[in-house]
Amino acid sequence: MRGGDNSVWAGPSEGAFLPRGVAREVAGAAVMEAREEKEAQVAAWLKKIFGDHPIPQYEVNPRTTEILYHLSERNKVRDRDVHLVIEDLKQKASEYESEAKHLQDLLMESVNFSPANLSSTGSRYLNALVDSAVALETKDTSLASFIPAVNDLTSDLFCTKSKNEEIKLELGKLEKNLTATLVLEKCLQEDLKKAELHLSTERAKVDNRLQNMDFLKAKSEEFRFGIKAAEEQLSARGMDASLSHQSLLALSEKLAELKRQTVPLKKKLESYLDLMPNPSLAQVKIEEAKRELDTIEAELTKKVDMMEL
Repeated sequence: MRGGDNSVWAGPSEGAFLPRGVAREVAGAAVMEAREEKEAQVAAWLKKIFGDHPIPQYEVNPRTTEILYHLSERNKVRDRDVHLVIEDLKQKASEYESEAKHLQDLLMESVNFSPANLSSTGSRYLNALVDSAVALETKDTSLASFIPAVNDLTSDLFCTKSKNEEIKLELGKLEKNLTATLVLEKCLQEDLKKAELHLSTERAKVDNRLQNMDFLKAKSEEFRFGIKAAEEQLSARGMDASLSHQSLLALSEKLAELKRQTVPLKKKLESYLDLMPNPSLAQVKIEEAKRELDTIEAELTKKVDMMEL
């Protein structure tokens, strides 16, 4: 609590305000005292830990002092817990020894029996009995303790066998699944190899077709330029357009059409063959047809000859 601009409350014990500078000195002295106390505790703890051995060198600063102080506190807590556990075990050992002595005295008083009087075989049996009790974790070696322990052990054995059978069944299923998976993997690998082979073959075919396509394109361009040059050459020589390939194709189609049209006429003419013809008129018609046919054939032959040239 502040008493003014340059003073602080010193606490109820002092009952007065102290100047700010004095308060800082008091606080700093308290911090230094606490640090020196921690350093002293750390040094004592290290000396206890290492004993006669030399303490390793380390840099003494607030951080290392704080870390070692926390370690020493944890070590003290652990030592205290370990001491309590040791004391508890010592007390239990003392109780067990007292109980064993009581039982030994009871045997001596009742049947005058002592474990020291046992034969080697009897000692082995007694040790086996004790080891069995320890293994079964029974409180004593009576039948009332052994029978439930054996029953529990038998039950655990049956449970373990049942689990083993379940694990075997599951393992069998896993082996079958693994076998099926391996077979499937092998089939997939074979299919993959076939697919890769087929893909390689198809790729080769595609490459060949691309090469052929490039060749055909080149030839097509060559023929196109050749045709264009031939057309220009023929046009320069004054070739009639009717002698071109397209014109000849048109004439050929026209000739075929005329032949097709003459078929029904021939059939119609056959119906008149049975009649008595007029020899002079028929002769005239035949001559006209011959002349027309000769004219067409001569024209077609002329055009074909010119194309060959």
